[in-house]
Amino acid sequence: MSLLDAIAVSASGLTAQRKRLEVLVSNLANANTTRPAGVEPFRRKDVVFSSVTPARSFGAEFENAVQGVEISGITTDRTDPDRRHEPGHKHADSEGYVYYPNIKPMEELVNVLSATRSYEANLQAVNSAKEMAMKTLEILR
Repeated sequence: MSLLDAIAVSASGLTAQRKRLEVLVSNLANANTTRPAGVEPFRRKDVVFSSVTPARSFGAEFENAVQGVEISGITTDRTDPDRRHEPGHKHADSEGYVYYPNIKPMEELVNVLSATRSYEANLQAVNSAKEMAMKTLEILR
């Protein structure tokens, strides 16, 4: 596997984790939002990853062993919203209930931490490949 291929695989991970972070932050930002009665509340979203073979060939022995990652879709949580009795709220329905997104902020924060660590790991892999390429050039001089 060439160093450029290693960078390409890590770069795909960086892109995927960045998008995951965007979706998670959107969930956190909308955790306590309400909408007028009769309008569906914000639904939690999550990113679905799938493996993908990089555009460059790694050779026969690496064809199936090393793959990058891509986002195959973004799913929407279909669980029921959190229903709270708040008759004085401006978005309360005729029975006094307000519907909040079914988002657990602590769970989202753990997912943000996980995505951040994965991003950092991919960034470190890119930096390591870059350092190896620089050392190779030094040896060739």
